[in-house]
Amino acid sequence: MRTGSELTTGPIPVGQFVNLIRTTVRNDSLFQNQVIKGEITQWKSYPSGHTYFTLRDSDGQISAVIWQGRCSIDSSIGEGSVVVVIANLDLYAKSGRIQLIVNRIEPINKLGVLEEQRKQLIELLRSEGMLDRPRKALPSIPKHIAIITGVGSAALADMNRLAENRWPGIRRTVIGVTVQGNLAPNEIVRGILAAGKLADFDLARRLNQPPVDVIIVGRGGGSPEDLWAFNLEPVVRAIIASGVPVISAVGHESDMLVADLVADMRASTPSNAIERLVPEFDQHQMMILNFELRITDATTRMFVDWRNNLRLLQSRLLNAPLQGVYNANQQITDLSNRLTTAIINKFGQSKQKLASLGNIMMLSAQQSIAAEKTKLAVFASALNSAHPNNVLQRGYSMISDENGQIISRTDDLDEGQNIILALADGTAKATVEEITKESGKNE
Repeated sequence: MRTGSELTTGPIPVGQFVNLIRTTVRNDSLFQNQVIKGEITQWKSYPSGHTYFTLRDSDGQISAVIWQGRCSIDSSIGEGSVVVVIANLDLYAKSGRIQLIVNRIEPINKLGVLEEQRKQLIELLRSEGMLDRPRKALPSIPKHIAIITGVGSAALADMNRLAENRWPGIRRTVIGVTVQGNLAPNEIVRGILAAGKLADFDLARRLNQPPVDVIIVGRGGGSPEDLWAFNLEPVVRAIIASGVPVISAVGHESDMLVADLVADMRASTPSNAIERLVPEFDQHQMMILNFELRITDATTRMFVDWRNNLRLLQSRLLNAPLQGVYNANQQITDLSNRLTTAIINKFGQSKQKLASLGNIMMLSAQQSIAAEKTKLAVFASALNSAHPNNVLQRGYSMISDENGQIISRTDDLDEGQNIILALADGTAKATVEEITKESGKNE
């Protein structure tokens, strides 16, 4: 085959390709349970019980077949009749011909009304959100199954046989009802209500049985008209209102009823309901055994781990005193080394600080001594300049009385007083003959 101009696969055999188309058509819900209106031509019934015809209108036509026993055929239907059919599309591989497999056929004035009512009910439920509501979960292992179906029917026999084979002795309560005809809707509703009562814990305890935890509403295949009770609103509303999960198991896989749309689970057939609901006892036991083995292995591993941990703790406890002494010695040695290092470091730091302070004090003392020397030199120079000898060297003399008292004023002198003159190279005695004061001095 080619996609564009690129070769993607090799050649496909015709038969394989036709069967591929057939599988695609049969698995597509668009081509299943379609309601189609048209005029019958080429109507022919065969001794085998099958009926073949063509359904047409002004825009097209398609071949159709009614298999024997598939549905009832109204006696008024024949060549030229305008009918409504409910059919699935199929492909006959041998001839490559597409045809309708008819599940129900009615004159347009009869089936059309019923189908319109079905569509209206579906739209009403959709507008109420009933088709999209959360579904109740089914029990993983049901303890008590309520089966609502026809008593003595092949469907009930199949369900009982399968349930017993899969899980021997599983609790089942059969609520027999009429599953087709005018009485069917009310009986099915009463059956659902009765099953709901059996789900009550108090009633179940009085009856010494587990409460019902799931309901199967079903019947075997038949014509669409036979199954129509499961398209009616009372039955549908009873399924929605049930407090117990409901499985709809009506007809064949190709039948899609309103009850299927609202149930908590849709099974293609009554037998399929049991297969999906009841686990196989042997497989369940194997699963339990597998769980037991896994739990045993896990427990054994846990005990081994705990035992190893206890042994490790025991060994650590036995060695703890010696290890404690060793650790203490190590800590003491470490502390001693750290203390010695700290003392040495502190002593070195203090020594450096003392040396630095000594240098600072030495420098300060030298600077102070130098400053004082400078001051002394200045003072010495001033003293030398003011020393009497130095003054006498410049031609001055110093007068004192005979007692050595210095005389610096004329008021301290008397005429005829003996005085001593101190000169640069000695002394001389003299007598005061005349005293003359300078005017304006010492006044």
